[in-house]
Amino acid sequence: MTDFEDKVLNLLENINKKLDLLMSNSPSVASDKTLSESPVKESYVKPSEVVERQEEEEKALERPPVEGRRVCPECGGTDFRSEEDKNQILHQMGGIKIYKRIYICKRCGYEIQ
Repeated sequence: MTDFEDKVLNLLENINKKLDLLMSNSPSVASDKTLSESPVKESYVKPSEVVERQEEEEKALERPPVEGRRVCPECGGTDFRSEEDKNQILHQMGGIKIYKRIYICKRCGYEIQ
């Protein structure tokens, strides 16, 4: 055998030894599982998901839920001013028009329909 083949054979033997060691130490790994279903892939969480989860938890702490009131989805404020949306007529009776109302947050200016 050539020197290259010897190195490859040694590396493969080392890999087999490590796999045997892992299989004997972890009873949770079943023998019927394929190599593609490794526990490492199942427990892997993307860093972006972790950051998104942390941001959601921070937002939940900043603005506790207020029941029975309008809450701004952007800043969590509960102060709104209402205006009539002249583009959308809800009802017209006897020449009097009833328009749809929009609510605008006084803190950030976000419009709620």
